[in-house]
Amino acid sequence: MSTPKTNQPRPWLFRTYAGHSTASASNALYRDNLAKGQTGLSVAFDLPTQTGYDSDHILAKGEVGKVGVPINHLGDMRALFADIPLEKMNTSMTINATAPWLLSLYIAAAEEQGADISALQGTVQNDIIKEYLSRGTYICPPKPSLRMITDIAAYTREHLPKWNPMNVCSYHLQEAGATPEEELAFALATATAVLDDLRDKVPAEHFPAMVGRISFFVNAGIRFVTELCKMRAFVELWDEITRERYGVEDAKFRRFRYGVQVNSLGLTEQQPENNVYRILIEMLAVTLSKNARARAVQLPAWNEALGLPRPWDQQWSLRMQQILAYETDLLEYDDLFDGNPAIDRKVEELKSGARAELAQIDGMGGAVAAIEYMKSRLVESNAARIAKVETGETTVVGVNRWVEAEESPLTSGDGSIMASDPGAEADQIMRLNAWRAGRDETAVKTALTNLRAVALSGENIMPASIAAARAGATTGEWGAMVRDAFGQYRAPTGVSPNPSNRTEGLDEIRAAVDVASDTLGRRLKMLVGKPGLDGHSNGAEQIATRARDCGIDITYDGIRLTPEEIVASAKDQDPHVIGLSILSGSHIPLIRDLLGLMKDENMTHIPVVVGGIIPVDDAKTLQDMGVARIYTPKDFELNKIMADIVTLVAPT
Repeated sequence: MSTPKTNQPRPWLFRTYAGHSTASASNALYRDNLAKGQTGLSVAFDLPTQTGYDSDHILAKGEVGKVGVPINHLGDMRALFADIPLEKMNTSMTINATAPWLLSLYIAAAEEQGADISALQGTVQNDIIKEYLSRGTYICPPKPSLRMITDIAAYTREHLPKWNPMNVCSYHLQEAGATPEEELAFALATATAVLDDLRDKVPAEHFPAMVGRISFFVNAGIRFVTELCKMRAFVELWDEITRERYGVEDAKFRRFRYGVQVNSLGLTEQQPENNVYRILIEMLAVTLSKNARARAVQLPAWNEALGLPRPWDQQWSLRMQQILAYETDLLEYDDLFDGNPAIDRKVEELKSGARAELAQIDGMGGAVAAIEYMKSRLVESNAARIAKVETGETTVVGVNRWVEAEESPLTSGDGSIMASDPGAEADQIMRLNAWRAGRDETAVKTALTNLRAVALSGENIMPASIAAARAGATTGEWGAMVRDAFGQYRAPTGVSPNPSNRTEGLDEIRAAVDVASDTLGRRLKMLVGKPGLDGHSNGAEQIATRARDCGIDITYDGIRLTPEEIVASAKDQDPHVIGLSILSGSHIPLIRDLLGLMKDENMTHIPVVVGGIIPVDDAKTLQDMGVARIYTPKDFELNKIMADIVTLVAPT
């Protein structure tokens, strides 16, 4: 029996993942959250910033400030952290492809504050492999991307010794469908790929300490006993890998250090008040077991399946953490699960499955070489997960059981969901132009020329990036130099052209597709598109996969397409229906542009259907624009969507 301790230890870091509209607006939100008891910052950047584009780039249209804060230059970073002493702050930045650049801007902003750079504490996510697998905000091919990850690690070892240079992110792997075993294996394979590359960049005597600076960012789902065991398995496997593969003797450098956000994918649009309980239960999975407890926790807001949460919604989630840490006696006890036979059995089962996956990946040459394999596994696992919800094998309260409910007072009335500032994009572009007009162009050009030369030479990219930040270069200019030096890349979609062996409930739809195809004179064809910079491709992949299994001829070219590219593909492929997936909130401007282009090309006879997190008012706007069908997270039954599409294309 564990005994309570008299001296209560400090809890984990309390964070909320936040950033929107503009740097100044986000700064006000950060200072407000810190005043409410938040103990660390977790910065969300918008998609143009994540993918290395300025706010006025054609691909940024409609995306500026939507899923995070736009940071184009040092002036934006300065405004983001105004009156927040960076030397005393612990800042997590969810940034991957442009991690070298955003860290450079952060360092430059801290220098302006007079901070001791060696005292800076925080994390850049800097996990590009999961971007190829699940999130899509990559820029370059895998090898140069891996090189930039380890460049950051080597630089921080020398100049920012308290900084975590890489946060291996399994969070999005679970959202993309990973089983617990796959989440364990794919994340650990990513970590070993990074450490294998880093070995040659730091002195051997410093390598164990660098192993100790690698951190993880994980997802906690609703099966909280399994998730708790997953975290204990992570701890034990990481200790095993760092000891046996890398010879790390000091136990503190073998410690599995992680932050967590609980599962946003599991939040439901239906009966959204139930999400409060889900968030609490999922938080328990990463806090109850002391030996596998998270070092930082950020919780989503209960209403994120509906739209942008308000400050009050974020405060509610923050209070959840504070009550657990300070009102309960959790922190007074040793680990509650040591010696529990049920827990031990599950942990060993997960470790065994993860080891088998790791052996498969190692046999293929490691994580970089196995990207296509891991992506296809995620798509198939996600299809299996969705099928279980559809059939009722997996219960989701309010979604496929107990769907009758009273109207929630939390979602009624004006202002129940925070709306994005419609003028934020124009304001950001105006300030970007002013920044360009006021800088020393010669200094910027010199810095960028040197950056490209360094990228090509193989030198560490950080010093040249910091120099470019100080000179006044922009995110888009840094991204352009990197693209020019390393080339661009399009990750595999994971969608096989061959039908799967899942047939349950498909016979009737397949027959309807055959009848419709006969009526149309050729096989019913669907073009699935991802316009804009939104890389959350799970929905598009599952629609394409299910359509394929129903006998529909599909075209799906992956993420990050302009409306012009989608219309050009439609001209070439001549589909009977176009399905668009957008989760970043940019649906109205992007679809308006696409429909305008279709009108110019005399293609208005092709119906357009749209899926995503779309508020009711926006859905009405899209319908008025001519969108034929709109699907949101409440429309979880893919077979019903397929039947609806068949009827739309070839009505009986």
